Amino acid sequence: MTAQQHPHSLHTFSDDLLGHHDATALATLIQKGEASPHEVLLATLARARQVEPVIHGLVTPIPDEGAEITTEEASSARAGPGMFAGVPTVIKDNTDVKKFPTSHGTAAIQPAPLGKTSPFAHQLLAQGLVCFGKSTLPEFGFNATTEPAHGTPSRNPWNLRYSTGASSGGSAALVAAGVIAIAHANDGGGSIRIPAACCGLVGLKPSRGRLIDNDAAKSLPINIVSDGVVTRTVRDTVNFYSGAEGYFRNPKLPPIGKVEGPGSRPLRIGLVIDSINGHPTDVTTREAVETTARMLEKLGHRVEPMDVPVASTFPEDFALYWGMLAFGVRSNGKRLIHPSFDRSQLDGLTVGLDKAFRKQFYKLPAILWRLHRSAHDYARAMAGYDAVLTPVLGHTTPEIGYLSPSVDFDTLFNRLTRYVSFTPLANATGAPAIALPAGLTDHNLPVSIQLMGRNGGERTLLELAFALEDTMDWPKINGNAFR
Repeated sequence: MTAQQHPHSLHTFSDDLLGHHDATALATLIQKGEASPHEVLLATLARARQVEPVIHGLVTPIPDEGAEITTEEASSARAGPGMFAGVPTVIKDNTDVKKFPTSHGTAAIQPAPLGKTSPFAHQLLAQGLVCFGKSTLPEFGFNATTEPAHGTPSRNPWNLRYSTGASSGGSAALVAAGVIAIAHANDGGGSIRIPAACCGLVGLKPSRGRLIDNDAAKSLPINIVSDGVVTRTVRDTVNFYSGAEGYFRNPKLPPIGKVEGPGSRPLRIGLVIDSINGHPTDVTTREAVETTARMLEKLGHRVEPMDVPVASTFPEDFALYWGMLAFGVRSNGKRLIHPSFDRSQLDGLTVGLDKAFRKQFYKLPAILWRLHRSAHDYARAMAGYDAVLTPVLGHTTPEIGYLSPSVDFDTLFNRLTRYVSFTPLANATGAPAIALPAGLTDHNLPVSIQLMGRNGGERTLLELAFALEDTMDWPKINGNAFR
């Protein structure tokens, strides 16, 4: 059954100007003069009006057809040198973009439109992408579902009863629904890979330092945050990183270069199916990982079980670091976030994480030492491997409400630790990791796998992603190929 036939799915793919094109194909239409940036933007806004009242992926109003963005920004993008010149996108609402407010997914601040654009947003927009709005996220990106306590939840286009993931949930929903082909996402514990997994997309969290850091990431004692994009095709992700590398390349990391397709070298790939926190992976997710492992073996790679390459204390350590971030927000929101910050408006998850940290704050020095050490432990464990295959999440996508910040904190925290059990390791270690589609549940929801690499090893992950895209029957929300 395709998602188009499913009674609770919603998408915008049709025979309009955008068709079933990915961002690369749209950019090619514009470059050849077969469509103008203005026409592509108008078609994008028309699609947004179709589904936005239901999926709620935007926090900013959809521009009118006569809005300034359709003339000034779209026309200037056409002349830009970037691979994606004229292709519409959105930027997650925790990243500053000139003329838009930054709300961080919270009711605790009342922001006004800004006069500046953040460093990473400059790197993204330098590729010619046209930002027409900001996408939704949970409060400060702390949750694994995009369900703000003060507003309407973002819904999964594959099945509207279910979560779109988080914290880049709005971006993933808009890409999956066909409104846009590429969208900004960032990841401090899985927030690129989780929504990509929930919505059947490609989501690469790059190596630490691969892209330009925003100021907030630079200020962390351990920088766990990486920016990136979610897309529907591997080539869009490849072209984004190729363009981003042309804007800025970190000399401390090996270059990715332009990945043209699957690699030819047989690889040794570790296999981890159950997480270190002791909770077994559910049957559906396990089957998706095992099916992918068999496909990788058919492609000539060696796949073998390996131990989780991290200390047994890691789940507790990362959880306390997570709480430290909430403590920082709740204690210093006026200085760190916005002068209008009102801590009384924070949701239950932020407050609960802050309280949990305060009870154990004395452990922080040891925890920071161990989290720093995790990068060395991971590198040592990866010395004999080219990549590691794992689930993205501990179980399949939950229904709306299951991870709501209105749920009792202890219950919610337990649910989150069972669900988000594979992604944080890459954030602490700085390693690259990619989420890729691998199957479809009985509820018409994508199931995805994660491939983790050595630090700086994005090229290997992207070559594997091309190979899996070419050989596996990835689910399509509209039943057609995204080209």
